[in-house]
Amino acid sequence: MKQRPRIYYTETQKALMWERWQKGDSLQQIAQLFDRNHSSVHRILAESGGIKPQPRCRSKLALTLSEREEISRALATDHSIRSIAELLGRAPSTISREISRNGGRECYRSTQADQAAWDRANRPKVCKLVANKKLMHIVSNKLQLQWAPQQIAGWLKQTYSDDESYQVSHETIYRSLFIQARGALKKELVQHLRRTRIMRRSRHHTQKTENHGRIKDAVSIRERPAEVEDRAVPGHWEGDLLYGDASSQIATLVERQTRYVMLVKVARRDSETVVNALIKNARKLPQELYQSLTWDRGSELAGHKRFTLATDIQVYFCDPQHPWQRGSNENTNGLLRQYFPKGMSLANYSQAQLNAVARKLNERPRKTLNYQTPAERFAQSVAFTG
Repeated sequence: MKQRPRIYYTETQKALMWERWQKGDSLQQIAQLFDRNHSSVHRILAESGGIKPQPRCRSKLALTLSEREEISRALATDHSIRSIAELLGRAPSTISREISRNGGRECYRSTQADQAAWDRANRPKVCKLVANKKLMHIVSNKLQLQWAPQQIAGWLKQTYSDDESYQVSHETIYRSLFIQARGALKKELVQHLRRTRIMRRSRHHTQKTENHGRIKDAVSIRERPAEVEDRAVPGHWEGDLLYGDASSQIATLVERQTRYVMLVKVARRDSETVVNALIKNARKLPQELYQSLTWDRGSELAGHKRFTLATDIQVYFCDPQHPWQRGSNENTNGLLRQYFPKGMSLANYSQAQLNAVARKLNERPRKTLNYQTPAERFAQSVAFTG
């Protein structure tokens, strides 16, 4: 089979690629627009780590192509540098430098000079993490603790509120990782991100589908009290199962107001086993800090009435195909994939080991908590109810 020639994409085609990539299309879906294999699109997007490059623009002070054409015509008619400068409203030194750096009076060509100026201007700005080595080491250490770039940026802003040289945006951290600014963060640190892919993906790329299991006598989330919805008081939790390989899972629980996390070892995914594990876990907290539980429509909680009878905790169920109704839990499950990648066995984790992982999450600052930690907020709730 004859190999097709390599395609050279136009700027318009590249713009379409970035538009579709940011909307969440896959590489293969984008490649189909050009009747190509996904590898040809990957080649373009991977150059900047999946992050759309900023469009280049010229300084308002720079000579334009039309001005360079005027210079070329004036040189052809043997005008002096001073007269050309007067014609363009420029300093004679500007015109002199322009001509001398582009071949002199005899060899000056406007289009070549304009392209050369554009090429010379393509000097990337020095990354802040390169300029400030101490800041780079702080960011590196926090990444190794599984802190997200946004958490690091928020923590730096609070910790060094009076020193902007030690503040850096989460976008700068992401760009340093994915685009690999020379002398900045090492590529190996990507493995400490929540998702370890080598290119940054759109947040719209995938949406988790809801389990369509039918739950008998399920109480809809729409009947949940307003105080639960607006996170006015602590004690209301969201839960789900996080799956490992084909035969392992753990239960994940997140308190809505404080984002405090609890992980529960679950030997099997049948309803009786899951409910028994949740009942045992619920008895570790005072009633004031565990008043309700919101779950998806998974059949593992078909025995929700037995759970409520044993604990006096009301269970509410999300609408079908509405995982965002348990947004705190969905986000936490994403964080947990740093510790429990998809496909790995969770069966050998003890409850003590799960508690240790939960502790790590609970000691990480959260933007939604004004960069306090869930552990700090939950401790305040315990003190208040006590």
